[in-house]
Amino acid sequence: MISLSTLGGDPRDRPRHGDHNCLLSDFDGRELLFLGKQAASSAGATFMSYFPREPQFLTRQPRLMIHERQMVSTIDLDGPLRSCATLLRANLYEIEQSIEIKDERFAAIADQPGMSIDRIREHAPENWYIDAEEAKTLGLALDVD
Repeated sequence: MISLSTLGGDPRDRPRHGDHNCLLSDFDGRELLFLGKQAASSAGATFMSYFPREPQFLTRQPRLMIHERQMVSTIDLDGPLRSCATLLRANLYEIEQSIEIKDERFAAIADQPGMSIDRIREHAPENWYIDAEEAKTLGLALDVD
């Protein structure tokens, strides 16, 4: 059983940990159970999306929070025009790849009867908080205890 309580964290960490859990489960065939306690926000909800819904449980207190990755960046263009264009393309590529990665996790979350990718995309920019009972109703957790 993997128990988690987190307000978020580095968006690159949770997919890495999620992949490790999938590899461990595939390697020795053990079923991993997920228990969300207190909070599973942001990267915590991403981590949760790596588990099949059947072994996902929440205590009564947690709130899941699904949102889009935030970015703050200033681009200083200074130098030859080709270098400036390369810098702009590199930043655009980072944004496009981040959106693609987030959409992959949104798709994993949306693969439930009460969810859809459109619903997630609609609410994610607002920092969508979902309490434990609603998460159960939406199919994001098997049960709440």
